[in-house]
Amino acid sequence: MTDTLIAALLEIERHVAHGGWDAPARLFALVPTAELLAAEPSLAGQLPRSDDLPEGALSSVEQDGFHAGDDVVDALAHITWPPTVAGVALSLERTFLPASLEGELPDDPDAAATFVAAHPARQDIRVVVGVTRDGARHGLARLRSNPEELLGGAELVPGLVEPLAATLQA
Repeated sequence: MTDTLIAALLEIERHVAHGGWDAPARLFALVPTAELLAAEPSLAGQLPRSDDLPEGALSSVEQDGFHAGDDVVDALAHITWPPTVAGVALSLERTFLPASLEGELPDDPDAAATFVAAHPARQDIRVVVGVTRDGARHGLARLRSNPEELLGGAELVPGLVEPLAATLQA
């Protein structure tokens, strides 16, 4: 299911990127496209024909009521999914500094956030991370400073993979 997960994450990344930068965290249920079309035939015009889909294709359904605030991991800890949801994906943006500057960060979290936001070496990154019930996991990342390049890997954002996977354990 890794290929279908990656395809779904690429679709989400394109969707999120269309809205530009400085967006809040966004949560998506991943459901088998064939099951979605069977349950909602009115979507047939918006999705590829089922005979054109790869086996196990996933469609993303954005969760409009998701508000993570500053603690995405805590927000995810309160979410569970029904068995009809095959996976889950999260898109979020963060600002970071190169590791060489970690020693300059203030201990106070608010002061550290201000320091990072104002530092000329800061980098903005958008990640889209997803997991499926069968154990597939993958992440994509795009730097604001290099928007043509899309990075990806199963262990790209391990700090988000486990909280996302836990939402499927209900």
